[in-house]
Amino acid sequence: MSAPQLVVHHCKELMAQAAAARLITKVVDAQASRGYASVVLTGGRNGNGLLAALAAAPARDAIDWGRLDLWWGDERFLPEGDPDRNVTQAREALLDSVPLDPKRVHAMPASDGLYGADVDAAAAGYAEELARAAGPENHGAVPTFDVLMLGVGPDTHVASLFPELPAVRETERTVVGVHGAPKPPPTRTTLTLPAIRAAREVWLLAAGEDKAQAAAIALSGAGEVQAPAAGAYGRSRTLWLLDAAAASQLPRSLYPPASP
Repeated sequence: MSAPQLVVHHCKELMAQAAAARLITKVVDAQASRGYASVVLTGGRNGNGLLAALAAAPARDAIDWGRLDLWWGDERFLPEGDPDRNVTQAREALLDSVPLDPKRVHAMPASDGLYGADVDAAAAGYAEELARAAGPENHGAVPTFDVLMLGVGPDTHVASLFPELPAVRETERTVVGVHGAPKPPPTRTTLTLPAIRAAREVWLLAAGEDKAQAAAIALSGAGEVQAPAAGAYGRSRTLWLLDAAAASQLPRSLYPPASP
């Protein structure tokens, strides 16, 4: 378990731009050392804002997009191409404009896909896909992701792990179906905390006043069942990327001065 580190930016736009630059560096470094990189994307306004900033960054061309594996932390269980699906939004924000290898883009199943309307089968299928991608060096059922990004919800949820619901209590499976999520759509697929913790680095993104209380709760020692964001951490690094509004309820001693 890595202790959380905080970086606070003046506004959400600067946060997105700085996070995009940070991600480019991590991907390029991983590709230089191993030949490929593995990243888990997140949806929501902050995740999509980061992807849009990455699309606009001239340095994006430093990435060898054909040697980048992309996964998702969670997905809305909706038909392929639905505008509310995270993968649909990611394609619009970035993915359709860069030369990715389609075989290395691992979208979570849609509700009209191979598994039909069975969200639990879809989750099990994605878990199998992760397991096939995990090598002996990973020592587990998922690849050792270089960076896994998570948006933080106002209720402290990350991915589709909501407070007190069964998915956040899962300790064995790496992907589960979610029934009755408190925000629409109610049916989803999500990585579990054991899968999230397989990442080398976990980045938690929070911007806006509506995220301030969630950040304060998650960083105050709350339990992961009550505050799932508190249970999201990486093997070597856990990084909270916030804007000033989201950090406004944190003790000043907890975070460094705002980045320029």
